[in-house]
Amino acid sequence: MKRFLYGIDFGTTNSALAIYDEEKQEIHSTIIIPSLIYFYHQLQTAENNYVVGEEAIAAYLNDGMKGRFIKSIKQILSRTSFSETRIQNRRYNASDLVAIILKELKSRADEIIGQDCRKAVIGRPVFFDDDNVQKDTLAQNRLSKAAELAGFTEVRFQFEPIGAAFAYEQTLTKKENVLVADLGGGTTDFTYLVLDPAKVGSKDRKGDMMATGGIYIGGDSFDSAFMWEKGTPYFGKYTQYEATKGKVLTVPKSLFANICSWEQMNFFNGQRIRKDIEDYYYFSGNDRKFKNLITLIENNLGYSVFQSIEKTKIALSSQDSTSFTYNQLGIEIDENISLSDYEQLIKKDVDRISAYLEAFMLQYNIDVKDIDSLFLTGGTSMVGSIQKLFKEKFPHISLNSGDNFKSVAQGLAYSGYLFS
Repeated sequence: MKRFLYGIDFGTTNSALAIYDEEKQEIHSTIIIPSLIYFYHQLQTAENNYVVGEEAIAAYLNDGMKGRFIKSIKQILSRTSFSETRIQNRRYNASDLVAIILKELKSRADEIIGQDCRKAVIGRPVFFDDDNVQKDTLAQNRLSKAAELAGFTEVRFQFEPIGAAFAYEQTLTKKENVLVADLGGGTTDFTYLVLDPAKVGSKDRKGDMMATGGIYIGGDSFDSAFMWEKGTPYFGKYTQYEATKGKVLTVPKSLFANICSWEQMNFFNGQRIRKDIEDYYYFSGNDRKFKNLITLIENNLGYSVFQSIEKTKIALSSQDSTSFTYNQLGIEIDENISLSDYEQLIKKDVDRISAYLEAFMLQYNIDVKDIDSLFLTGGTSMVGSIQKLFKEKFPHISLNSGDNFKSVAQGLAYSGYLFS
């Protein structure tokens, strides 16, 4: 029987699994699925009442968007405030939800190789939640449990940017000092290391790792900023209500913070919150835009709204302006967004990434002139402001990139030395 190893990049937006043939020492194939779960509105079978990945999107639409649609599950791994959620009278904790994605990847890969592979190198960000040891440990423990629930018995963990670096190393012809930036949906991670094609497959790479670090900002942060500034006004952010006779207040901004963050929106359905929202609606005189918030929550429209934001973001990576449009169940949005508008919306987050990178280089005494090449990966690396950031900081170094959705998983699969 052939020996295989899986390299798994469990991502905020997409997850990938690279099948590595340990005998041939090569990647057999790579699978990518959206990190999505849809729980049907009504029970389908006694065992599973959900679908994963691409099928989750189709089921969500076919089911009239009435069930529970869960996205950005990775974001809840470090959340101490999240213990579990109840779906169809069953409790799911963070590990249970992550395991559903990992099981789907494993099942698809096992079918390809025709055997039950239980050996995997799983990626993790340098920091799950900035530099918070307690939250980082919680997230790591939850991810470990999820791997166990998914059926993996031999597991090692590797920093995701190191995985990306090993994928890039496969393309090199000479030794280089490389700064790797992995910009995903949830985090931005950096690694500075020595890559050498002569060392591919080497058992000991610890001496080549010169620095690692990361910050809890990614593509979801950009989407949240966009939703806060451009989306929430259409859901009643400025709605006023009569708190007491003659006393008019604006509804709490905290309500709208919840619809700007996927890990919050996934679980923004408690009875108490709904009662508060209904009260605000009544005392606002049935404000039309605030009614959109009720429609959004009751009909589980969050994913479709963020899809529209994603389309707007993608369009602005290649043109100077586009329209942010959305039309569902009476919610109507049609607003022109210029590239400069968008850059201003995400400027705060881009500046934080920039400041972190400067601090990272200072902390580890990384001199710009010693960097031979830059390697960028992850979907967020394609955002124009991010490209501009690196070009301005490193004008003399060309930007390299691989497959933004496969690089990390394939590099993790090349990390079999961790089992030695």
